[in-house]
Amino acid sequence: MTSITRLFDFPYYQQEKFNTIPDALTTKQNGVWVKTSTQEYIAKANAVSRALLKLGVQIDDKIAVISTNNRTEWNIMDIGVLQTGAQTVPIYPTISEDDYEYILNHSGAIYCFVSDAEVLRKINLIKDKVPTLKEVYSFNEIEGCKNWTELLTLGEDLSNQDVVEDRKSNIKTEDLATIIYTSGTTGRPKGVMLSHKNIVSNVLDSASRIPFEAGKTRALSFLPICHIFERMILYLYQYYGVSVYFGESIDKVGDNIREVKPHVITAVPRLLEKVYDKIYAKGTELTGIKKKLFFWAIDLGLIYEPYGANGFWYEFQLKIARKLIFSKWKEGLGGNLDLMVSGSAALQPRLARIFAAAEIPVMEGYGLTETSPVISVNDMRNHGFKIGTVGKVIDNVEVKIAEDGEILCKGPNVMIGYYKDEKLTSEVITNGYFHTGDIGIFDEDGFLKITDRKKEMFKTSGGKYIAPQLIENSMKQSRFIEQIMVIGDGQKMPAAIIQPSFDFIKEWATKRGIDVGKSNEEIISNEKVIARIQEEIDCLNEKFGSWEKIKRFELTPDVWSIEGGQLTPTLKLKRKIVMDKYIDLFHKIYG
Repeated sequence: MTSITRLFDFPYYQQEKFNTIPDALTTKQNGVWVKTSTQEYIAKANAVSRALLKLGVQIDDKIAVISTNNRTEWNIMDIGVLQTGAQTVPIYPTISEDDYEYILNHSGAIYCFVSDAEVLRKINLIKDKVPTLKEVYSFNEIEGCKNWTELLTLGEDLSNQDVVEDRKSNIKTEDLATIIYTSGTTGRPKGVMLSHKNIVSNVLDSASRIPFEAGKTRALSFLPICHIFERMILYLYQYYGVSVYFGESIDKVGDNIREVKPHVITAVPRLLEKVYDKIYAKGTELTGIKKKLFFWAIDLGLIYEPYGANGFWYEFQLKIARKLIFSKWKEGLGGNLDLMVSGSAALQPRLARIFAAAEIPVMEGYGLTETSPVISVNDMRNHGFKIGTVGKVIDNVEVKIAEDGEILCKGPNVMIGYYKDEKLTSEVITNGYFHTGDIGIFDEDGFLKITDRKKEMFKTSGGKYIAPQLIENSMKQSRFIEQIMVIGDGQKMPAAIIQPSFDFIKEWATKRGIDVGKSNEEIISNEKVIARIQEEIDCLNEKFGSWEKIKRFELTPDVWSIEGGQLTPTLKLKRKIVMDKYIDLFHKIYG
């Protein structure tokens, strides 16, 4: 059996352990799901490796891959590049042309593979400013652009396969595999250097926490592969012989789930919130006994505790709720979904409860790009699941809490460092421990709980510390609030800048015969809307101490987005940019 020490070992291991999985990788093309078997995956990856060698690719060359959606070609290119001893540089598709220019120059990428015409358009605008870039290839057929299939054709000649094997045999597990540029909430992206060992160890050390039925599980993948979370999960799927289907886009996730009927998906909390909101909205449209049963089940789900902790009578009621109500939720999500893995941001405890009650548990984990990424994760088995925590630390990873509450991590998963930035590397890694920048605690059972970002905490003029993420995550429970940023550093009280959920507000207003206008500007100026959001904030404020309560807020007409610059590609707030953009609202609040 292949020993897995380098990333390109995963498909070979899959082939040996599970023979050839017919739908190892599956992408929808022209309305049809096109399957690639394990054997084809390996054959095409080798063809890519042979072609790259013929193009003169050397050890430690950098090759960029930019795709707006997850697809089979991405994975073939990944393995094909890594087998040559070169490194992949995955890039978010929605960043600005300036960031493309910076990343391609900083990494020194010699080739760039893009998914479609829109990404190609952006690259064409800046490629003359990237002297190292020799050629751009596309996955889609685009007139005037070389296509990636040219590599498959070039690599049909097997005569240099021995050179590929020689390159592979000389790649050590400690060698650099990829540079992932983190979006960052301020400043230029940082190039995180991850070795084969970093990611391989993370896959193998996380594997025991994920209850897959090896060789018999189907997954839907739609979170960006350029992020280490989804990429690591894809290697984990290969390790477990999982059939991977790539979602067409975030917008089509619902349709794709019903088509593919996956057993597992990975998601970010904001997506899970939207799924729950849609289910809830359908419940409000019911009438009579059906409506009463729906909200009875919801109320039951919101107090769910695992392992029968609520007692016999609760479990008896839950069994009925699962049969009458929650089974329909599962049906709506394809019928087979029995596991969701969540990362990137804190999950609302109410969502963890309600989905677990519905027998679609969300396994919340924690980690960073710099830690490959998993540090800890929940596991429903063996009492390894606790709501409101990010689980227990995985095998071979050590975590300690510093005196100021910061989470420090040490292990084979911790990055080599930041590319071309030894100073910054030395600032975040001391004595082998990576400083995560997150504040957390271990509870009495050894579960890790994240309380806030160290850099985002601030102090009011009264000397009270405010943890904004904690308040923001709570406020986003309201269906009226899409995005929120808590402010108040050095001020007398915390306040908030809010992007309302415009679609929901329009629905709410229509049902009540309230005219809120058509434009976002009209909506945020409507007194009834402002009053209703105030009600929501007053209610959610009850959870917090008097010094933490949101005393004032202002609404923005803009929809906060990655493209708009308010959010990072992993949907985190770019606080400085949001503050700069809405500085007039800040002054309006604090005078």
